[in-house]
Amino acid sequence: MRLAAIDWLIIALSLVVCFVPALFFGKRASKNTSEFFVSGRSVPWWLAGLSMVATTFSSDTPNLVTDIVRRQGVAGNWAWWSFVLTGIATVFFYARLWRRLGVMTDLEFYELRYSGKAARVVRGFRALYLGFFYNCIIMATVNLAACKIAAVLFGLDRWQTLLVVGALNVAFAMHAGLWGALVIDMIQFFVKMTAVIAAAYFAVSLPQVGGVSGLMSKLSSLRGPGGVHYLDILPSFQDDRDLALAVFVMPLAVAWWAVWYPGSEPGGGSYIAQRMLASKSEKDALGAVLFFNVAHYVLRPWPWILVGLASIVVYPELADIQRAFPHVDPKLVGHDIGYPAMLKFLPAGFLGLMVGGLVAANSSTILTHLNWGPRIA
Repeated sequence: MRLAAIDWLIIALSLVVCFVPALFFGKRASKNTSEFFVSGRSVPWWLAGLSMVATTFSSDTPNLVTDIVRRQGVAGNWAWWSFVLTGIATVFFYARLWRRLGVMTDLEFYELRYSGKAARVVRGFRALYLGFFYNCIIMATVNLAACKIAAVLFGLDRWQTLLVVGALNVAFAMHAGLWGALVIDMIQFFVKMTAVIAAAYFAVSLPQVGGVSGLMSKLSSLRGPGGVHYLDILPSFQDDRDLALAVFVMPLAVAWWAVWYPGSEPGGGSYIAQRMLASKSEKDALGAVLFFNVAHYVLRPWPWILVGLASIVVYPELADIQRAFPHVDPKLVGHDIGYPAMLKFLPAGFLGLMVGGLVAANSSTILTHLNWGPRIA
């Protein structure tokens, strides 16, 4: 895609607005480990909540939702919407308790809750597993999405994308600590949400889509893999029993206590717990997680879903995406790439805002993981 001068200007302004304020927190973050890792336990609920939402909105998230929509329709999102049960449990049962602990890491809880050698072994194992193995996998998936987006938008090789985002994120993670990550997250949240709402508007407004009514009309007569109805909100027990089982049975029977993922497990955990531990009061911890769950499950997904649905009309098959972007490595072409493929229809200015928003989305997650990983290890 060709970016106009106004696009480059907006990209530059987005990066300046997002990252420069964090430079002022370097001195504060270097005072002690409490300031660097938990911001001196003085974070208000709205900042902690915005940071939670921004951190879980990464460069791979719109791609993931688009992949789900193209394969399983809107109802496929219940694969992760179903975790709202444990998210609400965190709000009403665990948020105040996390703040009351007064620890710096969620893994310190193990040595408070248990005792002796067994507690140290559990903490050591989880530090290695989460801080090294799991943390690296999350960052790898986020950066893979960045590589796919950059390949579509700019034709960049993977190493070029990783060099740019890696240098940017590592430099700020080392300097600003959690305060810098929180401020960057807050600004990036508004940049990213503006960009994705604009992307949804222009995607639905395309002549071949025909607005919301045209989109509904076209997709009502289409069926996805296995006869999936793209517009169904709830999974069909008749057409897709496996998904219905995964959505309505597994979360109640197993997932609520067995699944570990930030914001989804009972009690939060990892960087969600980190924000609660950094909150200035128990009330702020509760307010932050409540805001996160409302934004995460109710408000934020729909712009991505609309783009995913519009991409089905514009690019019904993967071969259509490959033909539209012949320079993209075929190994990178999947249903998830339908999201960046739709960005070609953004007008000048909005494309630059989207690029700035996607850089922000990548950084908001990577910065948190670079701060959180060493903290628990």
